[in-house]
Amino acid sequence: MRVFTFTCVLITAFFVLTTKASAQDIILRNPVLIVSPGIPSPMKETAQQVLTEEISKRTGITLKSAGQWPKTGTSVIALALSSDQKLFDKAPPASVQQGQELKKEGYRIVTEPSGTGQIIWIIGADARGVLFGAGWLLRNINMEKNLLGLDRKVDFATSPTYPIRGHQLGYRTTANTYDAWTVAQFDQYIRELAIFGSNSVEGIPFHEDEVPSPHFKIPSAQMRIRMSEICQRYDMDYWVWTPATFELKDQTKRKAELAMHEEFYKSCPRLDHIFFPGGDPGDNHPEEVLPFLKELQGLLVKYHPKAKMWISLQGFDVEQVDYFYKYLETEKPTWLQGVVSGPGSPPMAETRYRLPRQYQHRQYPDITHSVRCEFPVEKFDQAYALTLGRESVNPRPYAFAKIHEKYGPYTDGFVSYSDGSHDDVNKVLWSMRAWDPKMDAHQIVKEYTGFFFGKKIAEPAASGIEALEQNWKGPLAENGGVEMTYRFWKILEAQNPLLKSDWRWQMLLLRAYYDQYTRLRLINEQELEKEANAILASADKQTVEKSISAALDMVNKADIEPIARDIRKHIEDLADALYLSVGLQSSTVKHKPRNPERGVVMDFVDYPLNNRWWLADEFEKIKKLNDPEKQLEALKRISSWENPDHGSYYDDISSVSKGPRVKTISEDATDVAWWDSGKSRKRLSFQLFQRQPELDYDNLDPNAHYTIRLVGEGDALLRVDGHRLSPIVYNKDPESFKEWIVPVSLTRDGKISVTFDGPEESHLNWRKNSKISDIWLLKQ
Repeated sequence: MRVFTFTCVLITAFFVLTTKASAQDIILRNPVLIVSPGIPSPMKETAQQVLTEEISKRTGITLKSAGQWPKTGTSVIALALSSDQKLFDKAPPASVQQGQELKKEGYRIVTEPSGTGQIIWIIGADARGVLFGAGWLLRNINMEKNLLGLDRKVDFATSPTYPIRGHQLGYRTTANTYDAWTVAQFDQYIRELAIFGSNSVEGIPFHEDEVPSPHFKIPSAQMRIRMSEICQRYDMDYWVWTPATFELKDQTKRKAELAMHEEFYKSCPRLDHIFFPGGDPGDNHPEEVLPFLKELQGLLVKYHPKAKMWISLQGFDVEQVDYFYKYLETEKPTWLQGVVSGPGSPPMAETRYRLPRQYQHRQYPDITHSVRCEFPVEKFDQAYALTLGRESVNPRPYAFAKIHEKYGPYTDGFVSYSDGSHDDVNKVLWSMRAWDPKMDAHQIVKEYTGFFFGKKIAEPAASGIEALEQNWKGPLAENGGVEMTYRFWKILEAQNPLLKSDWRWQMLLLRAYYDQYTRLRLINEQELEKEANAILASADKQTVEKSISAALDMVNKADIEPIARDIRKHIEDLADALYLSVGLQSSTVKHKPRNPERGVVMDFVDYPLNNRWWLADEFEKIKKLNDPEKQLEALKRISSWENPDHGSYYDDISSVSKGPRVKTISEDATDVAWWDSGKSRKRLSFQLFQRQPELDYDNLDPNAHYTIRLVGEGDALLRVDGHRLSPIVYNKDPESFKEWIVPVSLTRDGKISVTFDGPEESHLNWRKNSKISDIWLLKQ
């Protein structure tokens, strides 16, 4: 199926790329721009500027503004409000059909011929509607050198389904790109978000002020005000995320925090919403938080009378959540606008059910991370988790379309959690699905590629993005589509040299090359380990040291004889280009990021995808054993780790490729370790684990005796077919073994189910919870 699918993609790409642009039904010749004087400033100026600049960039055509309707040979783009009866003595088109009435922020697009040429009407329900209508035109009009036109007549109206549609753009050192941006880059990016239907931007004004980024172009205190000014220009709601990481009972710190907030409020030309996370970070009880927020709101409305206050219940325990809802019931605070649901919050359906209807509910979805997060990539191969990691270029249009469809109905919209430009496709998907939840994900991606890369390659580039999402599904070594995706993007790259400096283009190419390189390395390095295991398996007491040396030489060929150096070099070139074009910090040495977990994919591009580091350490331990018999036993254990004798079974818990009998997954992907700043020397299987895995076994020998063995840490309360078994070996240290004898009565039907009870560990940090990484069912 995948070969057929990708072959079709390549054929489609070839056809599209080698076919001339289709004829345009509506050509705008000598276009001018007519703007209703009723559109309030600054939108009247902003909408003109957006259309003029974006069209000029792509066509070389400069729209001229006109104060009256032209007489002959000229086409018009007309910006009007739905309340306008006339636009310079010309009436807008008749009202839309019943059921298509414009709502807040909505717009209508109408094309009509005139004696002078074509007219494209953009009629907004309000000022924002004008900008969003201009965005539709920019996404859908064909823009080529000296050519501007639509391929069909248009007459439709649309209004957003969700009133809140935004993204967090934190100018802080934690971000992997935003901290390197200029004011002009923020202005352009916020403009582009508006073109795709966003109406909100969330800043992070105080967090990490004490740790300024080396990439800052201006101090954060200045940038937070510049972002407010940008939002005012584009009529975007300006939200700010303002946690309290100190104890609110500390009156000195509380007073200083209030003063800092007030100074910020006073300095902002526009400020619409304050979002205070209850936890993550922060550790204050709501009995302290709520009075503090009430006091903040009093300061806020002094300078911004219509601004709103929001709270999240992130990190609250059951008692604290109940306290919050009891407070709403008894106090009925009018100063509170609503609740935000993000990672670590109570379930969204429960929140909407318990929240009185007068309060709004906003989602705070994590669209920026791929593992150890709210919405991890399903069946993410460990090779990707170890290299691309938590925060890499991650277009996931179809996954996030489903997530929005699932959770959106419980909310009034969203402002996403984002820490960089790498999730750019996801931002557009969320914005446009919040405008129209029925909009097809492929159409959204095609409008994205059409606007940023050009209509001629919109279809193949969209398919290429979708192929990148498919690259991340299932066992990497088995996914031949990764190579097809790489070859596909290589063709696109060669045929579109003018896009070489476009940072969005660079990001997608980086992923295509990186995925291919990782797959080639995985296949090669796993094969080297199999050969090393064969060497160890053939060892005897006289050849222990020789076998160790030969096995280590074999797995280390991955470093000594590296493969695909041309691909590796191009990955590095793209990473460096991205640092220059958009400030993406993918290398600790070159780019000085906050920490290696924050998108620093070049630090891990060559991370071992076999166990050579672990083997080197284990071999040193084995050499210190005085007994050749014990040395040989240790080598045999290593060589047969993943391949026990016939009739026995091995599963690497949470591995999509080596855990075929495991039925469970970790919903937040905290089963993928991040140890030693991502450079752990542990066995790869130890870096994947679960706390309560479930496994099914069948085709067992009803006459055989079986033992269950596992590697893990802490407790493992095992049951077989519901029966709790007592262990015969029970070590609780990290990477230690446990064993149980399975009663013959349970295997006589040829199958068993293995489950684990959860130990009581509520007193522990989740990182210290018990873990199970490897499990064997051994036939005796």
